[in-house]
Amino acid sequence: MLTKITEDIFQFVVRFKGAMGEVNCYLIKGENGYTVIDTGIYSTGTKETWKTVLDNYQIEKLILTHTHEDHIGLAKWFQEEYAIPVFVSRRGYKEMLKGRDRKVHMERMKALIKRHGTPPLPLKIKDFSFIYDFEPDGFFDDFDEVVLGNKPYQAIWTPGHAPDHYCFYNTQEEVMIIGDHVIEHLSPVIGLWMGEELNPLKDYLPSLLELQEYPSKLALPGHGKVMVNLSERITETYNRHLFRLEELKRLLSDKPMSAFKITTKIYGPMKGTAFVSQFMATLTRLIYLAEKEDIQSVEENGKVLYKAK
Repeated sequence: MLTKITEDIFQFVVRFKGAMGEVNCYLIKGENGYTVIDTGIYSTGTKETWKTVLDNYQIEKLILTHTHEDHIGLAKWFQEEYAIPVFVSRRGYKEMLKGRDRKVHMERMKALIKRHGTPPLPLKIKDFSFIYDFEPDGFFDDFDEVVLGNKPYQAIWTPGHAPDHYCFYNTQEEVMIIGDHVIEHLSPVIGLWMGEELNPLKDYLPSLLELQEYPSKLALPGHGKVMVNLSERITETYNRHLFRLEELKRLLSDKPMSAFKITTKIYGPMKGTAFVSQFMATLTRLIYLAEKEDIQSVEENGKVLYKAK
C-alpha cells in the first residue's frame, strides 16, 4: 500500500468520498519509527485504510501541514487510539480552536455568504468540529527545524490556501513537502473556510514565489503527482491567478454585482459542492482586487457589490 519515493520516504494515498477524493500522506522512516505527514478525512473507511499501516509499521509521530479537515481528520484518532504524538504549528492550533465551535463557525459562514449575495446553500454541511477537539503533543513555528524520520526539515510558513499552511524543506536532499500549497494538476482553492473576511490571495501570491528561492529536486504534494519541476509549476500557478484576476476586471462593468452573481457569470448556475469552491475562489480574487483598488467595492443594504473602476 506504500509507494517508495526515496530511500526513506513513502507515499500513502488515502481515498474517500467527496471533496478531492484522496489525500497523499507520507511516511518518513527514522530510527525510532516513521513520521507521518497528514491523515485524510475522518471516516470509517479512512480509519480502516490506516489500520493496515498502523498495525504493521511503528509510527513515531504525526506532523500536519495544515488543519483543513482532509489533512487533520484522523489526528485525534491517531493520538487516542494509537498513542501517536501529534505536532501542529502554533498558527494551526489557533485554527483548531476556531474549528471546535461549530455554532460560531456556521454563523460566520452564513453571514459571509449572505453579505456577498449567495442564497442559503442547498448542502448539508457535516459537523467535523470534533476532529479539532484535542490537545496536540507539541508545536512548531516559522523556520523551526522539524525532524522528519532522521532528517532535519525547515518549517516554511506558506499562507493562502490555509492561514496555517506550512511546507517542510530538507536542504541537503532538496526535498520539499508542499501540502496543498502547489498541486501538479490544478490550482489550490484560496477560500475563506472559517467564514472570516480576509485577503488570503494577498498572502498566497508572494508565498508562492518565495518557494522558488529553495532549490527543489523533489516536491511532495498533498494531492496529485509528485513533482520534479516545482519552480515551473509555481510559475504556471502564479500566472494562472494573474490571468483570472485580469478576467475578472474585464468582466466587471459600471453595474455593481455581488460575488455570487459574478461567480454564476463565470461558471454558470449554482450546482453542488463544486460551486462552493468556485464562489470562494472568485470572492477572494475580488477582495484582492478591491484592496489593490483595481476595482471598486460598494455596500448596499448590507450586501457587498463589485464594479469596474
